[in-house]
Amino acid sequence: MNRPNLLWKNEESHHPTRVQQAFNIALVSAFMLGVLLWAFYSLDYTLRLDTVYLYRTKFIDGFLMTIIIAFFSLILSLIIGSFLAFAGKSRFLPLHYFSKAYVEIIRGTPLLVQIYVFFYIIATAMHLSNRYVLGVIILSVFSGAYICEIIRAGIESIEASQIETARSLGFTSYQRYRYIIIPQVFKRILPPLAGQLVSLIKDSSLLSVIAVSELTKNVQEVDSFTFATFENYIVLALLYMILTVPISYASKVLERKFNYEA
Repeated sequence: MNRPNLLWKNEESHHPTRVQQAFNIALVSAFMLGVLLWAFYSLDYTLRLDTVYLYRTKFIDGFLMTIIIAFFSLILSLIIGSFLAFAGKSRFLPLHYFSKAYVEIIRGTPLLVQIYVFFYIIATAMHLSNRYVLGVIILSVFSGAYICEIIRAGIESIEASQIETARSLGFTSYQRYRYIIIPQVFKRILPPLAGQLVSLIKDSSLLSVIAVSELTKNVQEVDSFTFATFENYIVLALLYMILTVPISYASKVLERKFNYEA
């Protein structure tokens, strides 16, 4: 009886089987864990995971706060991104160039700089002081520029022949967007939107510089108490992966479902 080869994909299939996937994921995970354990053994370092358990509440609180910040930031960034995408298509030129300038400035500057400028200059001038609300706004402003480009690319991916056909049938601009463009764009942009959510969750770690008690900030505080840096940051990485890996997997599922091609 021929046994399936667990290390090589079948020539007839573009995707490995579930057994092959499980086996190779376990193999790679074991290799990476082995390298990590070997490194600690070489350093003659004893892991103090009891310190992580002792401050588990800080980890859990930070984990939940990161989810809350990412959730509201995603909603607000979708609103900002959608507005900018349609503003970029506007025939009203000030609105059109505002959208272009916004995207170029946000995408062309580091998020850390934007956090400092928005928090210490703009928010101070506007007498805004709630760090959590400001954190959500800053992340949304940053992510909105990227979502704008995702939506714009989705709109431009609609074939011109469909638009011309709609015009010839007497569709108004609103009807073209409502019945032809938006339903198709929605399906096409779902995978990259999921990818943007992963980036947004990781970017939320930079809010620690303005003392927002999300996951990274809480881990930094625990580290200042315990000095167990390796243990704290390894757990930090694992917690971020718990958030991002399922979203990345969902993104790939959506990509296959809608036959999305980057």
